[in-house]
Amino acid sequence: MTELTDITTLLLSRIRDVADYPEPGVMFKDITPLLADPVAFTALTDAFAEVAERTGATKIVGLEARGFILGAPVAVRAGLGFIPVRKAGKLPGATLGQAYDLEYGSAEIEVHAEDLTADDRVLIVDDVLATGGTAEASIQLIHRAGAQVAGVAVLMELGFLDGRPRLEAALGEAPLEALLRI
Repeated sequence: MTELTDITTLLLSRIRDVADYPEPGVMFKDITPLLADPVAFTALTDAFAEVAERTGATKIVGLEARGFILGAPVAVRAGLGFIPVRKAGKLPGATLGQAYDLEYGSAEIEVHAEDLTADDRVLIVDDVLATGGTAEASIQLIHRAGAQVAGVAVLMELGFLDGRPRLEAALGEAPLEALLRI
């Protein structure tokens, strides 16, 4: 329990609150101080790599854009491949897309489907779980590509936005792990 408390304290100490960003009334959680601290960034990478090992992941998917920053070093640390899930129109060549609804409007994400196989167990990595829309769409996208979802790992979960129930329904038996719950 001390180890979990130590990493929680370390990570929380490196996340900066920015009031009224990107709009008035929003308290933005800035992770750039965490990324700038090699001890904190390594601790985060190690924690996610342990989740990858525990879930039997064979690939890491990072969600644009901070999921790229967090997921790529996890893949290297765990000895796994890394696959970016990008906003529509950002990947060259043949892609598989998944549309999803946002609070106001909709969006679409894409992946190179040939990067995933039926033998793959994919751990989705991102910085924040808010409403769960993007993560849920990525789960659907991975299933459509023929791979299995090993789980979702996020740095922080914004509990007041209630994304967990939505994501757990999409995950089935696969775990949702948040290192911090805010």
